[in-house]
Amino acid sequence: MTTLHLLLPALAGLLAGSTLLWLLSLVRRDASLIDLFWGLGFVLVAGWYSTVSGPATSRSILLLVLVSVWGLRLSVHLARRNLGRGEDFRYAAMRQRWGRAFPIVSLFTVFWLQAVLLWVVSFPLWQAQRGYARAPLGIFDLIGVVLWGTGFFFEAVADRQLARFRRDPANAGQVLDQGLWRYSRHPNYFGDAVLWWGFYLIGMGAPGGWWTFVSPVLMTLLLMRVSGVPLLEETLSQTKPDYRHYTDKTSAFFPWFPR
Repeated sequence: MTTLHLLLPALAGLLAGSTLLWLLSLVRRDASLIDLFWGLGFVLVAGWYSTVSGPATSRSILLLVLVSVWGLRLSVHLARRNLGRGEDFRYAAMRQRWGRAFPIVSLFTVFWLQAVLLWVVSFPLWQAQRGYARAPLGIFDLIGVVLWGTGFFFEAVADRQLARFRRDPANAGQVLDQGLWRYSRHPNYFGDAVLWWGFYLIGMGAPGGWWTFVSPVLMTLLLMRVSGVPLLEETLSQTKPDYRHYTDKTSAFFPWFPR
């Protein structure tokens, strides 16, 4: 079968899964459910690619393990953070803006859009598990694992630090500027971006893998310019009085020493 014959079923499965979540979101009136699908969706897609790509290789096993560790941790973290706490501010604002049209608008611009983005970002996972990806592990794989480990550390530790900070009632309305958050206003997003450059390098270790650079580039742009930093910065600047001072002294994305 051709590449598209194997990639398109993955897209169809993602669209079907996101549609089911959309139907559930109509019942619960909470579009935030789609966020739980982001990490888990990559695990499912990687599993599909592994199943249809023939006998396992050292590279395919490595990637499947790394994706599973990252994706399951992220989904569990988001479930603990979001479930039972109402709709995320992004979707609540959309619901208010679109009114009765929000259900159909959210299907296209939230649920299906996220499914398509997940599919595109997953291309390195496919590349690393293709039949001709039997080349032995090499320098690109090693660098990729190092980047993955670095990114996973930043994302997981930053998420844990923020969760602990939010649990303390004394921190209500305050800004976290300790730990990794002392060096970056969004260390978890930085870690996510670095991690996906690691996945890309592992995929590039297989012959012809260079073309999947669209994945980490897209992920980095989404985090830095679209749905990550900009939306959160706008909200935090309006809800936390000290956030302006924090932005003046702290790097927005890439970790660096405070000014």
